[in-house]
Amino acid sequence: MRLSGCGTALATPFRNGEVDFEAYRRLVRRQVEAGIHFLVPLGSTAETPCLENDEKVELLRITRELCPDRPIVAGVGTNSPVATIRNIRLLEDLGPDAWLVVVPYYNKPTQQGIYEYFSAIAASTDKGIVAYNVPGRTGTNMTAETALRVARIPGVIAVKEASGDLAQIGRIVKERPEGFSVLSGNDDQTFPIMGFGGDGVISVVSNVAPDLMVEMVEAAAAGDLAKAREIDSKLAPLYDACFVESNPIPVKAALSIMGFCGPDMRLPLTTAVPSTFDTMRGIIESLGI
Repeated sequence: MRLSGCGTALATPFRNGEVDFEAYRRLVRRQVEAGIHFLVPLGSTAETPCLENDEKVELLRITRELCPDRPIVAGVGTNSPVATIRNIRLLEDLGPDAWLVVVPYYNKPTQQGIYEYFSAIAASTDKGIVAYNVPGRTGTNMTAETALRVARIPGVIAVKEASGDLAQIGRIVKERPEGFSVLSGNDDQTFPIMGFGGDGVISVVSNVAPDLMVEMVEAAAAGDLAKAREIDSKLAPLYDACFVESNPIPVKAALSIMGFCGPDMRLPLTTAVPSTFDTMRGIIESLGI
């Protein structure tokens, strides 16, 4: 399987401290109706560190039920290979097509440690692995050299690159093995990354504006860079607004304004401050969504 296009890193709605599964169904249906190319439940945007195992199982089950015809990449990564493999075993019978596995956080592994970690995870499953490089959350950058080594591990099919370093990402795109996908992990870098050969994005912003993100990515993939650039410019204020507080606080604020779910978070994250709601309300009105 080769991943491409726009995949949404789905948010998890809460109500009175519990997962709001009906609201989650609304969110997934909206993504499918918008023509999203693949879905990514149980990632950072899902507040997965604060989900219980039974909640993870039900969220993935619903995602597969409502999205039977396109890839699902389920987040399972932790900073322990034993715990990551335990997550894979918990979820593997629920129909995901691949696993999103973050570079181990907090431990601050060496580059060799990162490589051996992904080797161990890939050897534990027959599903594809998407390696997720996000040094702003993990404290460690997976370098281009290491990413290219990881790309040659059997079973590793893609990298979600959120280092923010376009030179690093450009090298990975240029030197990657055939069939390996490079996906932007930052919405605001999707257009330039696709411009030099990247394959798409795992998006936060598409929680709020799936139609526009799908349209932008499809235009870029088709080589219509003028159209893609126009949509990208239109979305730029939303890119910024989705990160004025820790993700997914602003996304939840936007979704609540649009009536899809409440703004509730689980500690240690807290509900958006009033200025975030004001910002999101103005952007939603200007985009007509």
